[in-house]
Amino acid sequence: MGSRRQFLAGLLATGLAPQASWADLGCPTYLSAAKQSGGAYVLAGLAAQGDLLFSCPLPDRGHAASAHPIRPEVVGFARRPGRFADVIDCRSGTRLARLTPPTGHHFYGHGCFSPDGSRLYTTENEYGTSRGVIGVWDSTDSYRRITSFASGGIGPHEVLLRQDAPGLVVANGGIQTHPDKGRDKLNLDTMRPNLSYLGFDGSVDDQIQLPDDLHQSSIRHLAMRADGTVGFAMQWQGAPGADVPIVGVHRPGSAPRLLAEDDPRLRNLNGYGGSLQFSADGTTIAVTSPRGGVVQIFNVASGGLLQEHHLNDVCGLATNKSGFLASSGTGSLVALTRTTMTPLAQANLRWDNHLIRLI
Repeated sequence: MGSRRQFLAGLLATGLAPQASWADLGCPTYLSAAKQSGGAYVLAGLAAQGDLLFSCPLPDRGHAASAHPIRPEVVGFARRPGRFADVIDCRSGTRLARLTPPTGHHFYGHGCFSPDGSRLYTTENEYGTSRGVIGVWDSTDSYRRITSFASGGIGPHEVLLRQDAPGLVVANGGIQTHPDKGRDKLNLDTMRPNLSYLGFDGSVDDQIQLPDDLHQSSIRHLAMRADGTVGFAMQWQGAPGADVPIVGVHRPGSAPRLLAEDDPRLRNLNGYGGSLQFSADGTTIAVTSPRGGVVQIFNVASGGLLQEHHLNDVCGLATNKSGFLASSGTGSLVALTRTTMTPLAQANLRWDNHLIRLI
């Protein structure tokens, strides 16, 4: 009897090989961009307990990633303002494609696939006009760009699939930038962030803005609950030291709710929400702050702040069965519950901003 490799080679020769899937990689549970000790950048796949399963090179610093829902492909996005998004075959580390935004655009670090994986949606800045854009790419045709539409605001950062209806939800951070100015923020006095719910054709189904006194709370990161409730994390752009809410939740057709508005512990976030996730049962939501070195966990129903964990340079956050998994720029991976923080793994890597759950 021939080996499994010989058997698969025979299937490939006859065109009968099954489509590759995430199972071929030993089912990685998480993705994260990282920086190696020598200075190179990679996109890494991790097992449920934090073991490193693979790493693929990136040309520069990464931010977030999006996994194809079926094929073992991931798209690693450049940190804003970036001009690459690498499609990587995670079985071999081979780069399958490099997405480049049109002239006059740059990526904002996030994207998501359609439910069937045939389309990739990317957040972009058309910096000549400061118009936020959602780019649309055909993953069935070598990731050819096929169209784009307005994001509903300025500075779209994260985009997710809606769970309550077909379409997308976009965090328009409201901050005007230009690559000639690096990461400078050009309109802080007049910025107006919003949360936009878009159809796949770009139609605006719903849109919310925060009260005027929070117009400098840039809506940046999102989490999605199974019932369609959206969590959003903000980054304060106003005067330092302000006690402002950083986490909110929203359902289309209703007003947003800001969590723990009067809790003095909010100042420990230092005005900065790095990553955001709902727990598996949807009853709690957690946010990280690398500037504050804390993870805070909130009760979604009451809005109260339940627990605070301290971890230096923490930013990446994902859901696990018992609570959350967090990563830090020191290479640490820890498991978090309502009451405990348990070290899982220590890597010789500097984990970047986001920890993406695959399964």
